[in-house]
Amino acid sequence: MTTRTWEDLQLPTPGAFKLDVAHTRIGFVVKHMMVSKVRGHFDQFSGSVTVADNPLDSSAELAIKAESISTGVADRDGHLRSEDFLAVEKFPEITFRSTRVVGYSDGEFTVLGDLTVRDVTKQVELTVEYGGAGTNPWGQSVWGFSITTEIDREEFGLTWNQALETGGVLVGKKIKIEIEGEANPA
Repeated sequence: MTTRTWEDLQLPTPGAFKLDVAHTRIGFVVKHMMVSKVRGHFDQFSGSVTVADNPLDSSAELAIKAESISTGVADRDGHLRSEDFLAVEKFPEITFRSTRVVGYSDGEFTVLGDLTVRDVTKQVELTVEYGGAGTNPWGQSVWGFSITTEIDREEFGLTWNQALETGGVLVGKKIKIEIEGEANPA
């Protein structure tokens, strides 16, 4: 892969890239019963990144098939696909489109963008850790990244919950989103 030096990083040269879905995981973590965490992920998605001459002018888009949600428990996954949560029949996609890169420090970019869930769009802030660039054993260019953010699910209309006898609720309001991935030239 052709790279260039910017700040303290070896970045890919400017161009269009697509997510390598075989090497990308879009996951989430949410509190359950106020005492533990449930982890899940989405199996079907596509995305692209445009790396600009000035990396702070780069952009990204992501489209996730909402019905591909998986927590490893069929009943829970069915509930998450229902009207109580994602309403996948009405709202088949979850999307993200970056609006601007607002900063860089110590190997991490701060990216603002519009996240749309259930037809509700809110601005979110992502922390994007650049993982480096290289060439895989088959001669294909690749670069990696880790992304984290936290959202309040109720802001997106995901308000279903159940009170617990011991106090608190069944499902936490905050969802941590964790994306690990790789991108290749488009």
